[in-house]
Parts: sequence; C-alpha cells; structure tokens
Amino acid sequence: MNEALLRGLTPSVLGILVRRGADFAAAEDAVQDALVEAIRVWPTDPPRDPKGWLVTAAWRKFLDATRADAARRRREDLVDEEPAPGPTPAADDTLRLYFLCAHPSLTPSSAVALTLRAVGGLTTRQIAQAYLVPEATMAQRISRAKRTVSGVRFDRPGDVATVLRVLYLVFNEGYSGDVDLAAEAIRLTRQLAAGIDHPEVAGLLALMLLHHARRGARTAPDGGLVPLAEQDRGRWDTGMIAEGVVILQAALARDRLGEFQAQAAIAALHADAPTAEETDWVQIVEWYDELVRLTDNPVVRLNRAVAVGEADGPRAGLAVLATLDESLPRHTAVAAYLHERDGDATAAARLYAEAAHQAGNLAERNHLTRQAARLHAGR
Repeated sequence: MNEALLRGLTPSVLGILVRRGADFAAAEDAVQDALVEAIRVWPTDPPRDPKGWLVTAAWRKFLDATRADAARRRREDLVDEEPAPGPTPAADDTLRLYFLCAHPSLTPSSAVALTLRAVGGLTTRQIAQAYLVPEATMAQRISRAKRTVSGVRFDRPGDVATVLRVLYLVFNEGYSGDVDLAAEAIRLTRQLAAGIDHPEVAGLLALMLLHHARRGARTAPDGGLVPLAEQDRGRWDTGMIAEGVVILQAALARDRLGEFQAQAAIAALHADAPTAEETDWVQIVEWYDELVRLTDNPVVRLNRAVAVGEADGPRAGLAVLATLDESLPRHTAVAAYLHERDGDATAAARLYAEAAHQAGNLAERNHLTRQAARLHAGR
C-alpha cells in the first residue's frame, strides 16, 4: 500500500467533492472514510485508476452520510410534531366553511345553493327540489354563484340567517332518506348554538331534534314509509323530544319569534300528543297562520291545508287547497288524502296514483302506490 500516493491524492479528491456541491466538512469526512476503505481493499484488489476510485468512493460516502442525516432530521421533526399525550382537541372547520360560502357578495338564495353544493354535498337536482325550481335553473344559479366568488377573498363570512337556511335544507335532505345528512346538520347546529346566542338558532336546533326523535318510527321493516298518524309512538326518542322542547321553550320566552321556532312549536304539538287522535290541530293551525305571516311560503300554505282539514274537516281543507298552485310538490298527495278523508275513494285512488308518479324518492313513491292499491282493492 502506497500511503504517500493516498496522501498526495487527498487534496485533489477533496476539491472535486467541494466543486460537486459538498460542504467542506462533509467532504473531508467522506474522503477520510474513502481512505480507510482504500487501505482495506487496495492490498488485495488495487485499482487501475487510484484517483478515480477515491473520487467515486468518497462521493458515495458523502451521499450516504447526507441521506442518513436527512432521515435522522426527519425522525426528529416527526417526534416534535407528535401531539402531547392525552385528549386531542377536535379540529372541525365545516361550520366555518358554511359561513364563508354564505359570502356577502352573493344573494341569500345563491349563497344557500352554493353551500349546499360545495359543502353539503347535495346534487343540483336535490337543491332544485328544495327550492321548487327546475334543475337547469338551479344549475345556472350555482354556476353564477361560483363565478361571483371566484375572484373574491373569503375573509368576510356571511350572516347567520343564510347559514341557518343551509343547515335546515341539509337536514331536510337527510331526513328525506335520499342523503343521510340529518345527524351532521344537528351536530353543526349544536356547534352554532353553543357559539351564538340567537333564538332562531335555538329554534332550528329544537326543530331538528323533534323531527329526528321520530326517525326510527318513520320506516317499516320493509323500508316503506309510515305516516305520522300510524307511527308507533313508543319508538320515538323521548329524551330527544324533551331536549327539543326545553330548547324551544327558552327560545319562545325571548319573544323574538321566527320561522324555525314556529315550525318547532308545530313539531312539539305532534310530539306531545299521546295518540294521533289527540293531536291539538286547532293550535297547529294557529302556528301555521304564524308561519304564513312570517314566510308566505307556498309549502307552508300546503301543510296548513292539511292541518285545516284535520281541525275543521276534510272539505275545509280541500277549500284551502283549491287556492294553491297545483304544481306544488305533494299537492296531489294532499288532495288524495283529503278526498279519502271526505269519503271519495274513487277520486282518492286516482290522485294517489298520480302522486306516486310525481314522487321525488322511491320510498314516497312506493307508499303512494300502496295507498292507491289499497283503495282500488276496497271497491
């Protein structure tokens, strides 16, 4: 072994490594490791190009050391990033996204539609049905909303009323059975109620709880819908009902009535009745009158027609129904129910069949079809 040759080549090899990008200290270590390797290998396997051998060996040593150092640093970083022992605080930005999508640059209806599509995960068809507009119209509305916010900063959140409307529609989609979003809507509304002292936030939470308490009784073992009057009230979640009633009473006591509080009051009257026959329909009609005053919503007027039919008789309900737009969703189904209550099985069977063709989901379609078949069989 020619140690003088090794010492003579060392400065040259070191310079080559530095020119390749190695810092001097790391290059020096790599050359030393290569020299040790040369002392071990060369006596039995001398290289044809000693300098080339040393450069290659030193560069490999440098790369190995660099990779090992990077891996060590990454392991240390991962240890530093690990959360401390104990419960980890939950991080959930969903509610914040609802507020951001309800941007002040959008109209309330466009903000609701955009949020349902972008955050709620609903399809354009489902949103269109909630708004009672054609799917093409809703698609255009959502596209315009996207264009409007594409160039704005999402640093100004929308108002509470718009977010409540979104949560309400998300809950209704989950409750319908098409998309299971009801529990998520309740969770987010609880978060909102915990952070905002607002009677309508409380009203919406109460409404959701009172409706969700009946969910287990709404579906038969075969998947068919069970109407409210036929539900097994023993299957209702009494704890959830009690919570909803307490929340509602506290909200109503503040004397700032809103539509969600009024809807929750109607749901509470249904929940309070031991049987369907003992339902206080007169008081329910009064609450629907308040809702009409607050919203003038055509669907509210349709539901009020049913309540009037229960409180004052089916012909009174049909008279109210005759003043409403026949294109309203469920208008035909309500007409069928009131005609059956009035004893006109022929008209009711025909209307149930028509309503089945108009139904927005399979469970409702099957229920209406069975109603029509039941009346046909009874003739």
